[in-house]
Amino acid sequence: MPDPSPILEFRSVNIHYGPVHVLKDVDIEIFPGEMVCLLGGNASGKTTTLKTILGMVEPSSGDVVIDGTVMTGSTTAEIVSMGVTMVPENRRLFKRMTVYENLEIGAYLRQDRENLEADLESIYEMFPRVKERLSQKAGTLSGGEQQMVAVGRALMAKPKVLLMDEPSMGLAPVLVQQNFDIIKQINDVGVTVFVVEQNANMALSIADRGYVLQTGRIVLEGTAEALLANEDLRKAYLGDADSA
Repeated sequence: MPDPSPILEFRSVNIHYGPVHVLKDVDIEIFPGEMVCLLGGNASGKTTTLKTILGMVEPSSGDVVIDGTVMTGSTTAEIVSMGVTMVPENRRLFKRMTVYENLEIGAYLRQDRENLEADLESIYEMFPRVKERLSQKAGTLSGGEQQMVAVGRALMAKPKVLLMDEPSMGLAPVLVQQNFDIIKQINDVGVTVFVVEQNANMALSIADRGYVLQTGRIVLEGTAEALLANEDLRKAYLGDADSA
């Protein structure tokens, strides 16, 4: 059973970009150890939701709460120090740096330097290919390998919550499956995961619960099983391949 207190929470969050009302009274709860997905069509507000969690966009009203602490108005660095890390869309590695240097960057805010080697070893165990490529420039890797490094870099921050922004973006179908297997593996070792994804079928196949955003409002929420069976969702979103 999940802990009764959410580790990440939106409380009636509203976001405006000038006169445009982008998120409208959004309520989200994610509990420790869960995998939750956020689905929605183009311009639904998915990307804005992630930016709000990371403090890149400030709510016009409502609160973002992380591990019981209201973080509304905090800087991105303060939010990351609370244990929130993101694997960005299209991976965004430092392409001229080696794989090892990219992994090291993930741990830049950590105080417990003595544990870094053990954490690197666990990443090598999860991704043997990454260990083989340590001295290679990140920009020379395949898309699938870059995704492994991006996930490894995020895990080096020892996150309480791992945010995944469109993890299937730009990957061949066989790599999409591999990538979601990796995400499931991370969740299975106890990391809470929040996936924003265009591939609704794939996201719901590994998630515990999901939310559906439509023009800035949560219009559906429930267990992954219930959402997969929902006729409205099937018509509107399953197989929908756009992003916000």
